[in-house]
Amino acid sequence: MRHGRLVVVEDDRSSRDALCRLLERYDYEVTGVADGPQLLELVGRQACDLILLDVELPGMNGLEVLTRIRNLTTPQAALPIIMVTCRTDDVDIVKAFELGANDYVTKPIDIPVALARIGTHVAHKRAVERVRESEERYALAVQGANDGLWDWNLATNEVYWSTRWKEMVGCGPGEVGTGLDEWLRRVHPDDLEAVRRGLDAHLATGGGHYESEHRLQHRNGAFRWVLCRGAAVRNTAGAATRLAGSFTDITGAKLADRLTGLPNRLLFVDLLHRALARSRRLHEYRFAVLVLGLDRFTTVSDSLGHDTANRLLMAVAARLQSDGCTGAAADGDRPMALARLGEDEFAALVDVGAPNEAVRAAERLRAALERPFELDGQQIFIAPKVGVALGGTRYVDAEEVLRDATIALNRAKADGGTWCELFDPDMRRLAVARLQLESDLRQAIRTRAFRLHYQPIVSLGTGRITGFEALVRWRHPERGPLSPAEFIAVAEDAGLILPLGSLVLTEACRQMVSWQRCLGSKAPAMISVNVSSLQFADAGFAGDLEAILAKTGLDPKHLKLELTESALPGDVPIAREMLDRIRTLGIRFSLDDFGTGYSSLSYLHQLPIDTLKIDRSFVSRIGFEEHGAVMARAIVALAQSLGMDVVAEGVETEAQLTKLQVLGCEYAQGFYFSRPVEKGEAGRLARAQPWAPVQERLSRGAGSRRSVA
Repeated sequence: MRHGRLVVVEDDRSSRDALCRLLERYDYEVTGVADGPQLLELVGRQACDLILLDVELPGMNGLEVLTRIRNLTTPQAALPIIMVTCRTDDVDIVKAFELGANDYVTKPIDIPVALARIGTHVAHKRAVERVRESEERYALAVQGANDGLWDWNLATNEVYWSTRWKEMVGCGPGEVGTGLDEWLRRVHPDDLEAVRRGLDAHLATGGGHYESEHRLQHRNGAFRWVLCRGAAVRNTAGAATRLAGSFTDITGAKLADRLTGLPNRLLFVDLLHRALARSRRLHEYRFAVLVLGLDRFTTVSDSLGHDTANRLLMAVAARLQSDGCTGAAADGDRPMALARLGEDEFAALVDVGAPNEAVRAAERLRAALERPFELDGQQIFIAPKVGVALGGTRYVDAEEVLRDATIALNRAKADGGTWCELFDPDMRRLAVARLQLESDLRQAIRTRAFRLHYQPIVSLGTGRITGFEALVRWRHPERGPLSPAEFIAVAEDAGLILPLGSLVLTEACRQMVSWQRCLGSKAPAMISVNVSSLQFADAGFAGDLEAILAKTGLDPKHLKLELTESALPGDVPIAREMLDRIRTLGIRFSLDDFGTGYSSLSYLHQLPIDTLKIDRSFVSRIGFEEHGAVMARAIVALAQSLGMDVVAEGVETEAQLTKLQVLGCEYAQGFYFSRPVEKGEAGRLARAQPWAPVQERLSRGAGSRRSVA
């Protein structure tokens, strides 16, 4: 970077050029001009740091030029100017200083002296500019930040409050004193102790900065949320002498949801408090709280990405506001106060006269979301669920009303056929029981209280047991045996499915190794283990599988993971990447409950799936209605065209077995062969190969037309 920008004013061209070249050697940017008018024109359009101005100039002499520059109304009027004069021009030098010259050098110019003087004045000019810029930046920052400033002199116990701080509490310039109580007496009573404690701790320890979020009362009686920041100045002994900082009004951010702009949970709870207080004053007053959740929103978010999911939430909020709360209201419908509680949950507060009015309000919210949302050229359908709690004097706290509405929402989510639930006390008892079950699950995982049962998978071509499906069972200490349907969903909601799934996988692999060692050639070829969507989506799942295989010693080609359609992300490249990552270990995949979803046919051929399982809902209809056989035939044909195996689930009758063999289904499992059994009984079944009933049918020529590897 150059040392500075200089202008040399000299009418003699050779002297001017020589001086310019000399100064350029010392890393200055130099411009030479011949007379005063040229200099004035240059100063008007080009910035510079210093002027070397010859006194003797033709036409307008140097003193006149100096006078013109100092009379400018622009910042250039303060430019440092060094006069260049002959040794005999003492009178001119005195006059130049009177007119505002900063320094002088004499001809012939002593270069070292000139360089020293030039350097001093350029450095001083730049220092002044930095101070001025710093002051301007500080003033602009204070003005732009819209913060209230305070400065507490601990020696005099006086506090300076900026004009903006006074405005924040609704006061004018002369209406606030200099005591700290001007702040503390305005703090909300619930926040005052924390504010005092924080100040005392900061002054005593001196570490870091003081920071506090609290409510400050405005002159009109309303409380505003503020963020107070400050830091102490200390003397050499470490004692605080001053404490200064700022106040920022964060009411909007504190009470508004940043994504949608709706009131947030904090503000909604405050509105509920007011509604409860009103219901205690006016016994005829009734209100309802509605909590709305978006069913399968997590799946949408995983499929479309975080940014698209956020835009969807913004669109949902806008639709609920415009159509649900006001736009779609019929005569007699009451307005609703809407808020976002978090993630995909919204809440509404509405005055009601009877329970049916609350349900009607819920229907308005639901109707607002019936039309699809258009995002990135794609239509997205939202299925809302609503929980409703009727407010009343039985409630003491606002959170209790919100809790019960949320319980009702969870009940609606759990019941696939219901979109709206009205809270009743039995729901709370069920919710408490669910919490207890969650606690018991945690304990059962710690103590490894789960057991695996195994259901055989039989080849319809040979009658041999080719594998077992591992199914987890839990004997609850008080409730007795529980099926997976009674606790898997709780484990998923509670974040316990990963440790539980790891236990199941480890035990299934260990048992498979044991059978291989004990049964030899009669050992099953494959162990199948169900995998939750949360397990499959976990970034560390592939690593966990590798560790389990290494610990148990199972060859990965003998392990098959069973996934449901809902466990796979809707984005095909993402699903394939996840499957391929695990498949590189040598593990195979089975798609469970096939045919009950909505998307598999469109991307099944793109995914590395080894086996399709015909859902028991289709198998159970075989022999009673044509639909079951039609679906089974279609799935078998699809699998064969894609080079996949087919397993029929839920086979219970010989008629079902016969039809499946005719259709070319390769494998089956169900009560016709065996219920899920403990490991000892499973080993006995494997030793009794082949399966006698299937063998008998094969001997009569009713077997599968396909050979099975």
